[in-house]
Amino acid sequence: MSEPPTIFALSSGHGRAGVAVIRISGPAAREVLERMAPPHPRPRYAALRRIRHPQTAELLDEALVLWFAGPRSETSEDMAELQVHGGRAVVQGVLEAIGTIQGCRLAEPGEFARRAFEHGKVDLTRVEGLADLIDAETAAQRRQALRQAGGALWERYQGWRQRLIEALALMEAAIDFSDEADVARDAVEKARGEALTLQAEIGAHLDDGHRGELVREGFRVVLAGLPNVGKSSLLNALARRDVAIVSEEAGTTRDVIDVKLDLEGLPVVVSDTAGIREAEGKVEQEGIRRTLGRARAADLVLWLTDPTAPETTSAPRLAVAPDRVLVVANKYDLLDTKVLQPLAEGAIAVSAVTGFGMDRLVRRLAAIARARVGDTEAAALTQARHRQQLERCRAALSSFLGAPAGEVELRAEDLRRAAQALGRITGAVDVEDVLGEIFGRFCIGK
Repeated sequence: MSEPPTIFALSSGHGRAGVAVIRISGPAAREVLERMAPPHPRPRYAALRRIRHPQTAELLDEALVLWFAGPRSETSEDMAELQVHGGRAVVQGVLEAIGTIQGCRLAEPGEFARRAFEHGKVDLTRVEGLADLIDAETAAQRRQALRQAGGALWERYQGWRQRLIEALALMEAAIDFSDEADVARDAVEKARGEALTLQAEIGAHLDDGHRGELVREGFRVVLAGLPNVGKSSLLNALARRDVAIVSEEAGTTRDVIDVKLDLEGLPVVVSDTAGIREAEGKVEQEGIRRTLGRARAADLVLWLTDPTAPETTSAPRLAVAPDRVLVVANKYDLLDTKVLQPLAEGAIAVSAVTGFGMDRLVRRLAAIARARVGDTEAAALTQARHRQQLERCRAALSSFLGAPAGEVELRAEDLRRAAQALGRITGAVDVEDVLGEIFGRFCIGK
């Protein structure tokens, strides 16, 4: 069999920088160092070397060079790392020079991580955690991604899978010793007891209020209300920049505008929406339809009212649970202090223009989001792919426990299907169809 190609790429960010990191992995990694930065450095020790073109011997840079001999490397292959100066001309020259060496080619997105997975260095949950860590924008996202990249989910799912395999072994024993009634009955009862416990644990993991997805994707807040109550102004105030057009003309906002915020370390996505009213124009009608759809899917709806216009204080039927709605009385700066109206229970008074009450609103939003996220230290479900396979696992366990126990061969197949579903999460079995999607999330060089 021919050797796999040696891949290389810029691992650090593009653009002008003090240092740029170029990674090389594969059977020709050692040759790259010997031809471009001799002498060969000791494994895992940084050495200062002159980087030269392998064909012309032109000096390209003076840089730190590191060598990691496989399998004691991230990809389990021979790996090298060049820490060159971050100028574009330097980086481009070194990359082009490596490409002239036979067997070397530029890496594709996520190819370093994929090779680590294929060589058993990491499982898919760790890979997904690493991708989330790279994309993390808040402290909560960073902490969750670090736990997942560190193997917290793998340990849980692999532990469940191992217990399922042990239960399956008991069912196989019941099949093998079917002529010995006592042995078969005892094996089946033990397998059912383990399956019952696993069903409860997996069910509790699934029924967690989607807290892992909330941290990963953001707590979704929708600004809703009648036209001209100040939704766009409030969005701008929360974002602390002009992201939405503010106008006294009703119906200015037609499409949904999303802004990502970091509220006390938690990711929050705030959406400005079209004012809800009986609209005649088709464009505005479509905007209102999208508003109602976003409100139904939101984790929290901020229903804005204008206390200077009493007709805006009543909320229409949003088809949203009351505990998912927070009333915000905007434009409080326009009220005469002598005729201040009492607020509805739990409502907050603000002025998006003057900033009055905004700190209190932000604290309330962060508190609500934190309560929904719950315990952020425990390993949580973060991916729709995981949830889908866990649902399949739970369904197979329900079939195992709900069907006649005397059909031992069929019940063993139920456990086998449950174990396979868990194996697909970590990449232990049958995951080729999802690899491209997972590793394609990475930038080139990781």
